[in-house]
Amino acid sequence: MADLAERLDQMEEAIKKPTFRQSSGRANEVNYWVFDYPPEQELEVRERIKYMQNRNSKGNEEFELVVFDLYDIIIDFLKENDFLEDCYKFEKKKGLEKITKAVSNSMKINDDDSLIVQHIKDNTPDNAVVFLTGVGKCFPILRSHKVLNNLHQSFVKAPVVMFFPGVYNEQELILFGEIKDDNYYRAFKLVK
Repeated sequence: MADLAERLDQMEEAIKKPTFRQSSGRANEVNYWVFDYPPEQELEVRERIKYMQNRNSKGNEEFELVVFDLYDIIIDFLKENDFLEDCYKFEKKKGLEKITKAVSNSMKINDDDSLIVQHIKDNTPDNAVVFLTGVGKCFPILRSHKVLNNLHQSFVKAPVVMFFPGVYNEQELILFGEIKDDNYYRAFKLVK
């Protein structure tokens, strides 16, 4: 595999192509992509995404780059509903597994009408490229294959790139290179 900087350069070039922003992928699939990377290089990936956002905000590109940090979406939901402090207390009292389930249920994370999917749908303009980040920060509340499955069923407005700290071989997602998620094969690997 090429080094990360080279792969990030290739990713940038790929999303700039007008063909990338067409509504369907190679086999008439929805345009979903995964950019996997070594988890220890998370900060480098974040910096590149921030750089790309800043450059894109100047309006010189033919599309709008929209970045959704999944962790921030969860935290914002908890704050807006005054649940954050209760979550700390609940986790201390009941444990990580119970709070994970409670947050997941309150946000309908595993449902077709997931609040995360609705947030992405409501906040994506026309002619956009969507980046999903924060996957590692969300574990174990949010499983990446669930987000992709729920989005895949209802969101075809723009290409989606999930930045995944681990390994994706177009069959399975392995978070942090260690935690196997359910199989997911509808997305394409953006850069080999």
